[in-house]
Amino acid sequence: MKRFYVLRLFAFAIISTMLNSLFAQEVERTEESKFNNFKEFFVLHPNKKAAAKDSSIYESALIMAPIISFAPETSLGFGVGAKYLFKFKGSGDETRTSNMPMTAQYTLKNQFILFSGFEIFTPQEKWVIEGNFLFQNFPRSFFGFGPNALKSNEEMYDSFQLLFEPLFLKKILKKYLYVGGGVRYNRVFDVELENDGMLNTLRPQGFSGSTSVGTELALLYDSRDNILNARKGTYFKLTHGFYGEVLGGTHEFQLTRFDARYFFQPFKKREDVLGFHIIGQATHNDAPLAELAFLGGSSILRGYTKGRFIDRNLLAAQMEYRAQITGRLGFVTFVGAGTVANRIDNFKIATVKPNFGVGLRFLIDKEERLNIRTDWGFGRNTNSLYLNIAESF
Repeated sequence: MKRFYVLRLFAFAIISTMLNSLFAQEVERTEESKFNNFKEFFVLHPNKKAAAKDSSIYESALIMAPIISFAPETSLGFGVGAKYLFKFKGSGDETRTSNMPMTAQYTLKNQFILFSGFEIFTPQEKWVIEGNFLFQNFPRSFFGFGPNALKSNEEMYDSFQLLFEPLFLKKILKKYLYVGGGVRYNRVFDVELENDGMLNTLRPQGFSGSTSVGTELALLYDSRDNILNARKGTYFKLTHGFYGEVLGGTHEFQLTRFDARYFFQPFKKREDVLGFHIIGQATHNDAPLAELAFLGGSSILRGYTKGRFIDRNLLAAQMEYRAQITGRLGFVTFVGAGTVANRIDNFKIATVKPNFGVGLRFLIDKEERLNIRTDWGFGRNTNSLYLNIAESF
């Protein structure tokens, strides 16, 4: 009798657990359905009818929503954001989703920012078109030049900036490998300086404004499985630009930049990701202030204000661990280091600036793995909070 009672109790426990699990799954499905219905309020599908008739056509999505962002350089920002996700006709699963974000923002520091960074794949990824468009009025902090610039030197200067830099890259020899080039136009104008400030005293190249016009050569290797939030793959881009006065530029110089990233999943049974990121920049000849290397910001060396350290050359690296907590909620931790120098052979370990931090993620688009991110970064005697859309790298 006692054995029968134990068996009944055991069976009841199993059935209760199964029912609770089913109930939890149903609640989760209900909440997921509510969220998807809410999200769809902000989403347009321009080719929905065509995609319904032809399964080979990717159903594009234009995601629009009010956005709030925060960074020490901008303070709190409000605006409207849109992200256009699409594939050209004839693109299958072998072609990654093209991504065109567009943002219009106004900040509490009286800045306005219009921005679009794009990465477009043609069918079978035979071509990649990527680049940036930026128009902004951006009051910026200046602390001086070099890795030892003092925080007490901080002054503000205001300017307008118009930047356009498209790259056209053709697949060659090996999958994911591209070569090509493009043009780059970067104009800084209507600069307002402090009368007795350091910039007005030092008067570096382009301190009162500049126009950079030139051509760029580029090499790209991109095997990431997802452009917005990679779980695996490698990204490497190397560009070298030639700028002069022939097309209307104000300075003659050359600019070399590289960006390397690597992602993998360390555990088979989890969706956690470990990412590595290294960037570098070298300027040659008479590069103006706007083309120098700016260390810090929401993407690299989080915790330091963008432009906290400025010079002709930059080298920085970071590592980030991305973990899923539950459902749409995720957690990250990151660590990094970087420095600037006036010459490449002047990079010194003693001038390297460390950083570390933690962050939360909320998944707003499961298919494209698009997150809202909040990061709290710490540097040497400084810390900063960031609120943004998509990963830092």
